[in-house]
Amino acid sequence: MDALILARMQFAANITFHILFPTISIGLGWLLLFFRVRWLKTRHGSDKALAQGWLDAYRFWTKVFALSFALGVVSGITMSFQFGTNWPGFMERAGNIAGPLLGYEVLTAFFLEAGFLGIMLFGHGKVSERVHFMSTALVAFGTTLSAFWILALNSWMQTPAGHEVIDGVYHVKSWVDVIFNPSFPYRFTHMLLASGLTCAFLLVGLSAWQVLRGVGQRSAPRVMRVGLTVAALLIPVQIFVGDLHGLNTLEHQPAKIAAMEGVWETERGAPLLLFAVPDAAERKNHFEIAIPKVASLILTHELDGEIKGLNSFGDAHPPALPVFFAFRIMVGVGMLMLGVSWLGWWLYRRAKWQPAALPRVLLWTFASMTFSGWVATVAGWYVTEIGRQPFIIYGLLRTADVVSTVPSSMIGLTLALYIVLYLALIVAYMTVLKYMAEKPEEVLAEEARDRAATPAGASTTAAISTGGAA
Repeated sequence: MDALILARMQFAANITFHILFPTISIGLGWLLLFFRVRWLKTRHGSDKALAQGWLDAYRFWTKVFALSFALGVVSGITMSFQFGTNWPGFMERAGNIAGPLLGYEVLTAFFLEAGFLGIMLFGHGKVSERVHFMSTALVAFGTTLSAFWILALNSWMQTPAGHEVIDGVYHVKSWVDVIFNPSFPYRFTHMLLASGLTCAFLLVGLSAWQVLRGVGQRSAPRVMRVGLTVAALLIPVQIFVGDLHGLNTLEHQPAKIAAMEGVWETERGAPLLLFAVPDAAERKNHFEIAIPKVASLILTHELDGEIKGLNSFGDAHPPALPVFFAFRIMVGVGMLMLGVSWLGWWLYRRAKWQPAALPRVLLWTFASMTFSGWVATVAGWYVTEIGRQPFIIYGLLRTADVVSTVPSSMIGLTLALYIVLYLALIVAYMTVLKYMAEKPEEVLAEEARDRAATPAGASTTAAISTGGAA
């Protein structure tokens, strides 16, 4: 393989691994804040078991957040290095825009998260409840602010605006137009909802696993109810936002839409392909299963709406096969989430929020979908990033023009090392989550011992050292 393909594969491997953890931390930060609020409201009530359940939920899922945050930081730093090692031409041409946006993310979001994470993790009982609550809120806000800046840059690369080109170098004319480019509102909202859904099914899945194992009795029923409620509420909103995002993509990136829908020739009343195998060599599809006119109805809201085909873009269109199937995986998992969350919430309500009264097959279904949000998110990112090809800045700068001149053998070696390392880390992450889910009492007891052994006032030092290490 040449350097271009290997560099793209390496970046794809890195972003595939990296996106898993911010997807959890963005949504989980706000859910931790909710658990914290519920505990504060119930701690002085007569039902001590209820209050303790919310506190257990907060403490347990704070540890999950910390684990996810740590892996997200490590993989994010590696990904930023690749801008220089694999794509030096991109930073030479667009560094005036990409550099400040990445810098804003570090200065305004990452430092906020890292600085207050230590207080959130180690400060309970060492600082006032108001300070600890504020720390949790600031960490949650920091994760969202981080997504804001990263999505601003990615959206600008998809729908560039607010710039001018001088001697081949991109300069900012309006930061407002750069940040709030045409696709940013849709991508940012879509990502936040995806994060919320990923966290919702993580909560439901691990709680169901605890019920099946007979552990976590105080917190699992409440966490499962929260997860199902969040999922049932967010998935219809995500479908609506996804429709708006699709209309925006049709306007600004019609070649991507053509690849997503497997449309080769421009046509009116395009069918919705439930299944097909796009063939780039013959420039047509095999084994089509289609619903007439539905693709045009969905994308243009007209039965005879026109959709441009891939053949009308010459060589300036993405590969159809991976985009076509990644889009269907994303949508398919989303529909499965919709059915499971609505059915699960209804049955759980009928069981009076008692998980032991639920059918075991439903609990196993919840557990099997613990990481379904990851599948949908990764598939969605593949649609986004592969669908932008052959451009790194859509319509303006081709990926092949900015790739490194490093020998392909070196890129291939580092790619292999990355894949091995990432596989080991993801296995370790899931193993730790499984251990924590199966032994929540031991995890919480260990945390209580650590907090008791921490001198008063040490949480500030812990926060500083946590931020520095991150």
